[in-house]
Amino acid sequence: MTTNTFKVTIHMVSSLDGIIAKKDNSISWFETSDYYEKGIGITEQDTEEFLKKIDCYIMGAHTYEHALELSKLYGWAYGDVPTIVVTHRNLPIERQNIEIYSGDLNKLVNEQLKQKYKNVWLVGGAMLAKKFILLKLADEIRLSVMPIILGDGTLFFDHIGHEQALHLKDVTAYKSGMVELCYEIRK
Repeated sequence: MTTNTFKVTIHMVSSLDGIIAKKDNSISWFETSDYYEKGIGITEQDTEEFLKKIDCYIMGAHTYEHALELSKLYGWAYGDVPTIVVTHRNLPIERQNIEIYSGDLNKLVNEQLKQKYKNVWLVGGAMLAKKFILLKLADEIRLSVMPIILGDGTLFFDHIGHEQALHLKDVTAYKSGMVELCYEIRK
């Protein structure tokens, strides 16, 4: 039996009320003063080891523009890992590992990504994640829920208009109060 090791993971950070971006795009809500005693701690080394497993990132235009803006203060968060920006707009490419893609998403995944990568992460935004779910191109969803209610902003699943069965693979609670939920998408 041959096992296909290729996987597309949708990863989002969300408030408890499902908001993934404030209207002003600020990310201060990512930082929390909460402390959950039973949670696990994360070291910088843990994070580095985990990120080495990601072969390629996919993101939409708004996420890319926001990441570019944040990179002026914090550096490019995605390192030298190949990054594909899905857009029809002509955006600046400031790094050699960034590619703009504006074609069919099925072709992107099945004819390009599957040939080169094993662990692809879609890191934003909500509309692109919805398309990947509706087209059955995503294999799992990792949702990191922060201990905050924002009340207004961009919802992760805004009118997806489609029921989707999931299978809970893992739950991890962190000392910061963040909870990570990992769901397999049933196809």
